[in-house]
Amino acid sequence: MKHVMFVCKKNSARSQMAEGFAKHLGAGKIQVTSSGLEASQVRPEAIATMKEAGVDISHQTSKALSDFSPEDFDVVISLCGCGVNLPPEWLTREVFADWQLDDPAEQPEIFPRVRDEIRERVAQLIESLEAAPVA
Repeated sequence: MKHVMFVCKKNSARSQMAEGFAKHLGAGKIQVTSSGLEASQVRPEAIATMKEAGVDISHQTSKALSDFSPEDFDVVISLCGCGVNLPPEWLTREVFADWQLDDPAEQPEIFPRVRDEIRERVAQLIESLEAAPVA
């Protein structure tokens, strides 16, 4: 089973939504968590937007990337373009991608659009991991 880390600047919205969808869509297929370059708190708008999509992330907490070891993860996904700021050992995992999604914290009206983009990308990620040959 692949271990996936979603990372963003503050682990307050995009990475939290990605973690929620990955847990929901990838149950029994992947292990997942999220973190930020710095920890903060989960934005209420992210919780509400995900609830509209049928996924409860109200129990999730913001975590710092520094609390984790890159060796524990096969897949690292940056959601905000922060990949350039990640320590090099995070960039050399089996899979690394930088999705560079718009920040809904700066434009709360785009939360639903960003949520839907995240759901689609997470679903594609899970599908690609399932299709990948086992090493």
